Amino acid sequence: VGNYKRTVKRIDDGHRLCNDLMNCIHERARIEKVYAQQLTEWAKRWKQLVEKGPQYGTVERAWCAFMSEAEKVSELHLEVKSSLMNEDFEKIKNWQKEAFHKQMMGGFKETKEAEDGFRKAQKPWAKKLKEVEAAKKAYHAACKEEKLAISRETNSKADPALNPEQLKKLQDKVERSKQDVLKTKEKYEKSLKELDNATPQYMENMEQVFEQCQQFEEKRLRFFREVLLEVQKHLDLSNAASYKNIYRELEQNIKTADAVEDLRWFRANQGPGMSMNWPQFEEWSADLNRTLSRREKKKASDGVTLTGINQTGDQVSQPNKHSSSLSVQSNTMQSVQSSYNPFEDEEETGSTVSEKEDNKIKNVSSYEKTQSYPTDWSDEESNNPFSSTDANGDTNPFDEDTSPAMEVRVRALYDYEGQEQDELSFKAGDELTKMENEDEQGWCKGRLDNGQVGLYPANYVEPIQ
Repeated sequence: VGNYKRTVKRIDDGHRLCNDLMNCIHERARIEKVYAQQLTEWAKRWKQLVEKGPQYGTVERAWCAFMSEAEKVSELHLEVKSSLMNEDFEKIKNWQKEAFHKQMMGGFKETKEAEDGFRKAQKPWAKKLKEVEAAKKAYHAACKEEKLAISRETNSKADPALNPEQLKKLQDKVERSKQDVLKTKEKYEKSLKELDNATPQYMENMEQVFEQCQQFEEKRLRFFREVLLEVQKHLDLSNAASYKNIYRELEQNIKTADAVEDLRWFRANQGPGMSMNWPQFEEWSADLNRTLSRREKKKASDGVTLTGINQTGDQVSQPNKHSSSLSVQSNTMQSVQSSYNPFEDEEETGSTVSEKEDNKIKNVSSYEKTQSYPTDWSDEESNNPFSSTDANGDTNPFDEDTSPAMEVRVRALYDYEGQEQDELSFKAGDELTKMENEDEQGWCKGRLDNGQVGLYPANYVEPIQ
């Protein structure tokens, strides 16, 4: 009696399992979203590093194909996340709402119906069972009393002190107890027989209610199986044609990498095959006599960009990503083009390669494709036109200002990521040493604790008291 509650509890468990399945799908959708975001961020960062790095030609395109693959896979995983939440999650939520109806007093209508059905089917049989238990208890008590009476009578016969009248009472007690045993036994057997007769009907009624609960649970189990299959289809990208095409295209892009073609391109654009700008006689120009600071050279918004190398023939087939450029005022374009110096940026050498490699992972590319190279091409220092004063006695406009200054410890107020090879990168709170005072463009020269020397914005730091 009452064990049907396990079946009734299963209905409440079914509602709770719907919530658990929704939570499970929701967590997986969140994982898909985070993974897609991480793929996109990874692809964006590494695409910039490869494009700015020294790799070139078909191998560069093959390398970048991995970033394209990540972006496409990211889109597919976002579609998986969308399918899980918009289709599977909502489907379970709607089914749960239709299958389980909440009552105003708490609980579910389906649970109450099952509880009432079992209780009604069990009530007649439970009543008879209660009668059987009472009859059994009375019968066992009569048997115990009979045994006690017989024991007293036996003991009294051996006692000569008892008179015949007392012995008679004990014998009468034994007789009455035997009659009580017969009566309670008969009643017990009768109630047990009635219970046995009611058992088939009781089993039928209980079976009927139980089958109703089974049918309700079968709907839930079948629904869960259906939903899980749909989730599997949404998660399984191995059968998606677009997913297969991504890696088929990636393989093709990698196979198109041609070492011979890349070497030919490099020879034509960066080697002996490139167009040369041999030194020619240049007239003196007052406009070029002043020093162009590194910050002024970066400001291209007010002027035009002139390229010192003209591509001809098959060299135009690939963009020359390594040609140097100079930004000047538009009204001096004519004179600058005639007097362009290919060694102008000689101070920006590749000497900081090892320092940059020891910095953060975002600077994993050792140097950019547009960097300039050392110009120490003269065997004799005295013959280097850029190491001494010119004919007019002016200082070399391409020499760094090396005036000594007192070193001062400063602390970064904000995060700063260097935009050029000669710029420092640091985080707010980092400490560094200021080596030179602020110039007219608002830049200072400093040294990080790891020994790296470079420029940084003066207003990004404060002196350490």
